[in-house]
Amino acid sequence: MVIAFIIFVILVSGCTTREVTVAGLLDDMSSRKSLTYFPVPGYRLMQASSYNRESVAPDSAGWFANADMSHFIRVEENEGRREFVMLDAEGPGAIVRWWMTFYKAQDGIIRIYIDNDSTARVEGTPASLLSGTDLAPYPFSASVQEGADLGEPGRNYDYNLYMPITFEKHLKITYECDSLRLLFDYEGKTVPRGYYWPDVFYNICYRIYVKDTPVESFSMQSHVRALSNAEQTSAILLSEPPGSAGTKVFEGELSPGDSLVFTLVQDNSAISSLVAEISAGNMNQALRSTVIAMSFDGVQSVWVPAGEFFGTGYSLKPHSTWMNARDDKGVMKSFWVMPFRKSCRISFVNFGTESVSVRGSAGTEKYRWQRNSMYFGAAWHEYYNIRTRDSSGSPIDLNFIQISGKGLYAGDQVTLFNNTWHWWGEGDEKIFVDGESFPSSFGTGTEDYYGYSFGRQEAFSHPFIAQPEGKGNMNFGPVVNMRHRSLDAIPFLSSIDANMELWHWADVRLNYALTTYFYAEPGSKINIRPDPDGVRRHVILSREDFVNNVK
Repeated sequence: MVIAFIIFVILVSGCTTREVTVAGLLDDMSSRKSLTYFPVPGYRLMQASSYNRESVAPDSAGWFANADMSHFIRVEENEGRREFVMLDAEGPGAIVRWWMTFYKAQDGIIRIYIDNDSTARVEGTPASLLSGTDLAPYPFSASVQEGADLGEPGRNYDYNLYMPITFEKHLKITYECDSLRLLFDYEGKTVPRGYYWPDVFYNICYRIYVKDTPVESFSMQSHVRALSNAEQTSAILLSEPPGSAGTKVFEGELSPGDSLVFTLVQDNSAISSLVAEISAGNMNQALRSTVIAMSFDGVQSVWVPAGEFFGTGYSLKPHSTWMNARDDKGVMKSFWVMPFRKSCRISFVNFGTESVSVRGSAGTEKYRWQRNSMYFGAAWHEYYNIRTRDSSGSPIDLNFIQISGKGLYAGDQVTLFNNTWHWWGEGDEKIFVDGESFPSSFGTGTEDYYGYSFGRQEAFSHPFIAQPEGKGNMNFGPVVNMRHRSLDAIPFLSSIDANMELWHWADVRLNYALTTYFYAEPGSKINIRPDPDGVRRHVILSREDFVNNVK
């Protein structure tokens, strides 16, 4: 991992480096096109989290240890206060995504210490800083299910902060909560040393820039200046992009096995919008069995069921994010920027058993190719009728994707059918970058990764996270969760290996489909292949469906 980062420094050190500021990061956040360029200045994306510290290596006994809460780096005494350290990092860097939730421990104080200051530059409750307006307005600061039933007493909303916090030399984040106490035994069970009660869950994504990258450290003065940019960025994040300069309209009736194909031949251009409406007798099945395949300059890099590509899965529920949407009339939209030098080929292929009507449009715009430009890619596969335990009774890791080459991991989606009322989503993300032995992103639960908690069923939409369908959370039924990355996109120089634990409360079988979105340089390779048999399979909507159709 150290060697890879040294190579990373060498490769990007010759590039012109602009100063990193909050205002500049906000501009990047609101530019979909920025994802198409390998980042300059270069950075590594890291994550500090409350994951169980018994997880030390893939071959260790604690690799699937749960209890991913209230684990901290250390405890400090500061002017009579007991502060739990959640993050301690050398700069230059920036926080780019911060999620927290609690069980009876939400009334503490967060402190952010910058550049080795002895006094916190930012101080406040989780509600005020991460989902209130003390630092930023919505959607940078959000409770994604505002007004939802809290469930068990003491459970609070899920706090999501996307407002960047920059630091030049050093960053430390602590949490003061008088109710936290070290726990060695809980409900007759021995718990790991270092686990405190009540529960504090956190995932903090942050960038570490290459050495000597100029960074304007966060201050309240610089923050006030950046808020004008925040207002502009917010408006962009919450609205669709303007119409494209060029638009290609398409329409066709596809019998089983038929394709609707069109090619765009334009120098230095990019797809900036793709709109589609699919009509069929069985809409749920059509969203899975109709596949979008895309090639850029002769190389296919997209093969995904239409419903997954547009974020709805095989659900008919609406949602709206920064990158895709489905309205209540069935119109689906994608706003990923997909550049090409000479040509782009888009196909809608009907792998189903009934006719499907497809109509829509593709918008294009001019694109400036640079040395660090990359092609868009998207891949899908399903773990069909998979058992939630291995032969020894252990949870398992499911692979999103492995990519060999240089690129940027830009988001993913889970579409599953839960075959029991038990909770399915205890599993943590484990994302290995450039051959590292321990994942630089190790999380605390699948729903935490997707911005919510405690298995809530309520639908929600946000520019970067959404749950159009949550019926199968602690119930029989489907679930669709998605996360799109902007400032928290993950750059990789040689490889990325993204995984999610399947850590289910019950030993059952279910269907678990995974979609990934990424950008990569020409010549990059992925381990996921097109799966026509997979998209032909009957989609599952009910317990009876599962019993009668899953073999």
